[in-house]
Parts: sequence; structure tokens; C-alpha cells
Amino acid sequence: MRLDMEPLKRSVSWFLLVGALAALVHYLVAVVLEGVYDIQPAWSNLLGFCFAFPVSYVGHRTFSFPDQTKSHRHAFPRFLLVAILGFFANQSLLLLGLHFTLLPFWLVLAVVMLLVAVSTYLLSKYWAF
Repeated sequence: MRLDMEPLKRSVSWFLLVGALAALVHYLVAVVLEGVYDIQPAWSNLLGFCFAFPVSYVGHRTFSFPDQTKSHRHAFPRFLLVAILGFFANQSLLLLGLHFTLLPFWLVLAVVMLLVAVSTYLLSKYWAF
């Protein structure tokens, strides 16, 4: 029996595209706030997350998981929890990376965002949506 991998490939592809767009919004907002406006990294990162969350939710619900049948009332709080947990992991790893390395904010943030993306996909696919 052969499994049809196309739905999974499509879901992962859309997740990567939507995630990249949301990550770009998050990253640009955070880096501009920290670099141009001299806002502390923790606050810059939080504001970047707040700007990126709507992009992420709408994009993933619409494109990454289009076959989902859960209502917004069910999916939104779950996805919000996944996003908040992802943000806490992001924030913790970011602050640890800044504290224990000499790497610049923009590089630590980029690495951390890539690491957190994998767990966010799995939780979104199998629990939130």
C-alpha cells in the first residue's frame, strides 16, 4: 500500500512559505526596533512577534492546513497557545544566546527563529488545526 505524500508535501511547503513570511515580519520589526529605535532586544522581539502572529494564523489556517475542519473558536486559542509557547522558547533562547555569546542580536534571532519553527509546525499540524 502506497501512501499519498502530496498532501503532506503541500502542507509543509505552505507552512514554510507562510512561516517565512511571518518570520520576516517578526525579524524586520524586531531588528528595526532594536537597531534604529534602540528598543531593548526583549521588547523588540515581543513586538516583532505581535506583528507576525496575525500573518501566521491567517496564513497557516488558509494555506498550510486548508483541510482542517476545526472552527476558529477551537483552532484560534490552540494556535495562540502554540505561538506563545514558541515565543517563550524563542525569547528564552534569544536572551541566553545574547548573554552567553558575543554574537549580534540579528544573528542570534535568526538562528533561534529557525530552531523554534520545527516544533511550531508539529504542534500546529497535529494539535492546533
